[in-house]
Amino acid sequence: MTAPAFTDTPREAARAFRAALDAMARPGRIVEIAGPSGTGLSPAAAALVLTLADRGTGIWLAPALDTPGLRGWITFHTGAGFTAPEGATFALGPWEEIEPILPRLPAGQPDYPDRSATPIIECQSLSKTGARLTGPGIRDSARLSLPDSPAFAANAAAFPCGLDFFFTCGAHLAALPRTTHVEVC
Repeated sequence: MTAPAFTDTPREAARAFRAALDAMARPGRIVEIAGPSGTGLSPAAAALVLTLADRGTGIWLAPALDTPGLRGWITFHTGAGFTAPEGATFALGPWEEIEPILPRLPAGQPDYPDRSATPIIECQSLSKTGARLTGPGIRDSARLSLPDSPAFAANAAAFPCGLDFFFTCGAHLAALPRTTHVEVC
């Protein structure tokens, strides 16, 4: 038996999509997002997968998450397939396992910067501390507890190419688009 998904799919998926958009539009803002538990993912990460993945989505799972149960749950509820980092639309896992494969993830091309992967980083905590963020969607500045500020600063320097990131912890979500400037503090 597979773990449950949303109980009221249209409403919960719409709320999760709105939360993901809000987080991406306001880098550094931590938003609450409802999602199922018992999947092997945080409720926030599970909600993102249910909301953003479909049959055309390639997902790379970090070894810590790559279990038959999670693969079955994702495939059953979204139809998404699994791929090597080079073909990923989403990469999902803890930073320690995502960071080494970052150079292998699609980062777009100057003519098609939108053809890039979006890592979903499972974090132990999320807080408004740490790296200083500036750029579109941020009044003055914001702070976010990033796992490796220099890596995200380098990602922003590659704009218009680069990766857009989601960070999840429990029922909380934050985002870091490639347009955000990251200052190491």
